[in-house]
Amino acid sequence: MNRAGVEDFLFYEAELLDAWETEQWATLYTEDALYEVTSPACEDPAGADARNTLFLISDRIDRIRGRATRLTKKTAHAEYPRSKTRHMITNVRVTGGEGDETKARANFAVFRTKEDTSTIYMGEALFTLVETANGVRIRHKRCTLDLNSLYNQGRLTIIL
Repeated sequence: MNRAGVEDFLFYEAELLDAWETEQWATLYTEDALYEVTSPACEDPAGADARNTLFLISDRIDRIRGRATRLTKKTAHAEYPRSKTRHMITNVRVTGGEGDETKARANFAVFRTKEDTSTIYMGEALFTLVETANGVRIRHKRCTLDLNSLYNQGRLTIIL
């Protein structure tokens, strides 16, 4: 897959998240998918393993779907009413891959407004994308936040 194709796909993912189409977003992941969020406190964010390194989020497909469904319900108190978000994706690069798999990286900034508070979550995302019979899917997404803590941002209740 070329850079333009990767960008189009990542922009589509961002569009789903900003529209709170979280269950549709979850369909973008493969059955063996992994969605992770870590911070720069991790010594090697790109090479870290969630089995022996602290991650803020490390979800396999069942948790991805569960998170997506939970965020659509009124019982998700931290996100009811929902935050307004804008996912900005930039500096997209294809970094490798072979066969039906493409490795890519991108910078992101997610602007979140809830009640009278606005926060920015920014960082780098690493992707492993695969081309399937159903279109492009995410096998692995790892977001590394450029924040040393979430203290000023509060809880991370949105999807990056």
